[in-house]
Amino acid sequence: MSENYYVHESSYVDAGAEIGEGTKIWHFCHVMSGAKIGRNCSLGQNVNVGSRAVIGDGVKIQNNVSVYDDVIIEDDVFCGPSCVFTNVINPRAFVERKDEYRKTIVRKGASIGANATVVCGVTIGEYALVGAGSVITKDVPAYALAYGNPARVQGKVDRDGDRLLALE
Repeated sequence: MSENYYVHESSYVDAGAEIGEGTKIWHFCHVMSGAKIGRNCSLGQNVNVGSRAVIGDGVKIQNNVSVYDDVIIEDDVFCGPSCVFTNVINPRAFVERKDEYRKTIVRKGASIGANATVVCGVTIGEYALVGAGSVITKDVPAYALAYGNPARVQGKVDRDGDRLLALE
């Protein structure tokens, strides 16, 4: 673990969290013990990172995002403002299901738009682009453009996120 990263004075990084060099953790964040965050990441205001979350290098997480346990975010991923990850498929306040968390994976270079919801247990493929406000209920292929509620593949994008092909 490198100590060469920035944490705003209003944020908490619990002992045992691993933070990579060059990472910036802005206002009102909480990084829990056991969390792993790579190099050169940016966590915007009010980001929460769970103890079993893994965040790769070069990841940008915008304001008001919670990265819960068993969410794996690979390198160079963009998570838009207020996007939502879940970790239990059938939550109830009165039933503890911490042993039923489902792993969610966001592959290298993918982008998730503002206010999108990612239901646990899915994989978002490399360089895929999820539109703002979408609800991801199943896997999104690599380089896919997916949006809607529920989200559906609407086309393809290149590595830079530019649209290549609209599906009929």
